[in-house]
Amino acid sequence: MTAPLLGLAAGLTMLAGAYAVARSARRGLAVIDDLVCFSAGFMLALALAAAIPEALERQPRSAPLFVLAGYLLVHLSQHTLVPHFHFGEETHRVSEFTSKAAVAGLGIHAFFDGVAIASGFLVDPALGLLFFLAIALHKLPEGVAVASLVIAAGGSVRASYLAAGLLGLVTVAGVVLTERVAVLTEYGLALAAGVTIYVAASNLVPEFQHKRGLRTPLFFFTGAAAFLLTEALLARFGG
Repeated sequence: MTAPLLGLAAGLTMLAGAYAVARSARRGLAVIDDLVCFSAGFMLALALAAAIPEALERQPRSAPLFVLAGYLLVHLSQHTLVPHFHFGEETHRVSEFTSKAAVAGLGIHAFFDGVAIASGFLVDPALGLLFFLAIALHKLPEGVAVASLVIAAGGSVRASYLAAGLLGLVTVAGVVLTERVAVLTEYGLALAAGVTIYVAASNLVPEFQHKRGLRTPLFFFTGAAAFLLTEALLARFGG
């Protein structure tokens, strides 16, 4: 499967999250809450154990700056320019401006999801597949966030689907442009690593770290272990 098709598949998973919100599927939303924990562990392991070491090997001097740039860019787009944003279902009324600003902020994040998949494939198809898995996992709670913000602002169910679908297309655009824009081709992996760390550590972890009990850390640590196991299996059997 090619990088653009994987980008499309990752984008489409947002619609599943949007569907859970639009249909008030409580069981589906509960499962997505568990996936938030799992995907945070998977993404942190991917960024720290694979993406950053590979980026440093390719550009030992400049890669750290681009990792930092990726991290700061997401913070700027989601928590500095945007007045209100968090992953998970929005249950309080928000303004139309807030909803649109949050969707726009997520657009930058969605674009670099595509960059991550394409950059991984440029290095090694196995790394591209690992990025796809990480992104597909967190697209579900992202779809929940987008759809619930649109509905909380008074938008229709159809509008929530359109917002999720638009962000999915932005992810595909990130895949396509990575091989055509020199700076993304060269530094996309480092940028994607910074974005991945931010999404995992600054977006997803705060959504569940206050919860009590063993269920939350179990899913979090299992996500990290799942990355290591998947990477090992791809290295051994991926050809």
